[in-house]
Amino acid sequence: MRAATVSGKSKRWRGILAIILPAVILNGCGKLDQTEEKTNAVTIAPAISDESSAQPQEELLTLDADEARKAGIKVEKLQWREETEQITVTGTIEPNQNKLARVAPRISGRIIEVTAGLGDNVRQGQTLALLNSIEMGDARSAYLQAQSEVELAQANFKRAERLLSEHIIPKKDYLLARYNLTKAQAGLRAATDRLRLLDVDPSITAKSGLVAVFPVVAPFAGTVIAKTAVMGELAPQDQPLVTVADLSTVWIEADLFEKDLSEAKTGAHATVSIVAYPNEHFQGRLTYISSTMDPQSRTVKARVEAPNPDGKLKPGMFATVNIASGTGGKALMVPEVAVTLMQDTPTVFVAEKGGFEPRPVEVGERFAGKAVIKSGLAAGERVVVSGAYSLKARILKSQIGETD
Repeated sequence: MRAATVSGKSKRWRGILAIILPAVILNGCGKLDQTEEKTNAVTIAPAISDESSAQPQEELLTLDADEARKAGIKVEKLQWREETEQITVTGTIEPNQNKLARVAPRISGRIIEVTAGLGDNVRQGQTLALLNSIEMGDARSAYLQAQSEVELAQANFKRAERLLSEHIIPKKDYLLARYNLTKAQAGLRAATDRLRLLDVDPSITAKSGLVAVFPVVAPFAGTVIAKTAVMGELAPQDQPLVTVADLSTVWIEADLFEKDLSEAKTGAHATVSIVAYPNEHFQGRLTYISSTMDPQSRTVKARVEAPNPDGKLKPGMFATVNIASGTGGKALMVPEVAVTLMQDTPTVFVAEKGGFEPRPVEVGERFAGKAVIKSGLAAGERVVVSGAYSLKARILKSQIGETD
């Protein structure tokens, strides 16, 4: 009798579980779908293909407008462009020698003040250092004395001119007064010229109480790139105290190999790149090719001049220079930043069907921030030229999530 009761209870529990378990399983699946929908901000969807369903389909990465804007995505249509042949050389950045001044005093003196430091931007006529010199004191004293003699001679001449008109003095006294005035004026001109040769303004000398002190000034606006002036030291004549350079343009000194001479022409466009700014390229012109060859290296000196408004090109840096030498036909080119490595394969993202498809490509030459695409893309396709690394990061993140 007890065994029959237990058997009846077992049958009832089996019936209850048969009703409850499907509902629990369906409820759990619904929660899992909601969780996945919240956590996956980026959707990887198979691209629609006209080919047979047996073929493997590429994956599309889809982003909404706000995500694309935050990722900095920019898309351009791929077009055939003229591929210019390049001569690639290495060089050293130097100051523009036509805008470089090694400022030195015209006469010896002791440095009493230094007002310019390394790296300072100075304007034309700005005082760089002050010197005290006995020779300068003599020159200024001679100027002041000559100026006083002219004033006295002018007064005597005016008096003699008035007395002669009144027939009080003989004409020879008038002529003597005029001679003395002319002589004093000549002495003043000589004293003035001497001060000007010493780079001193005579008009300031007359008002200054520091007769033996004179400034060393900047000849033009620029940057102080070297300084030897030390307060208290004796500055010899013609020894540079400060070097000022206008770095708004710089020179890139390079060596051309003999084989490249027939292709290199002055005036040719040049692109300059440096290690400090790998994603930037600076434009310039080939302005000089030497008329002689170095017999040891079998190279010819060449110079590229490049604008430097932001001061990023600094003297002493090494640079890689690509000099245009002619036209080499048409090619499909994309910015270098558009090419990323995915599984060690150069890849470009193509915008199509509302998403972005990672497309393996074969890359050719790279120059001036551009990369030649030899295969994998076709003219007219819309490619991602900015933000490719963000798309790559989203795909990698999605793959890691799938692995987990």
